[in-house]
Amino acid sequence: MAQKSLMAVVGLAALSCLAAAPEIFAQPVVQASPPAPPPHVRQRIEVTPRPLLYRRCVDWYELQYRPSGTVLFPAKHCWWVRG
Repeated sequence: MAQKSLMAVVGLAALSCLAAAPEIFAQPVVQASPPAPPPHVRQRIEVTPRPLLYRRCVDWYELQYRPSGTVLFPAKHCWWVRG
């Protein structure tokens, strides 16, 4: 009989511990996250400075003598100029 009463006392003690600390076994409360702020759009600044250098070209046609015959061939010469 002593063993049964000991089991009953231990069981009641365990129940009283569970009743005293319900937050240990309770499921966590999920809080809603705050709404995300709208995406920040960065304004773009385009800078198009005047180029310091540009190419100046001269083109012409010249005759080239080949084994198959004379050919009129385009030619071009370019150089950089400070602008």
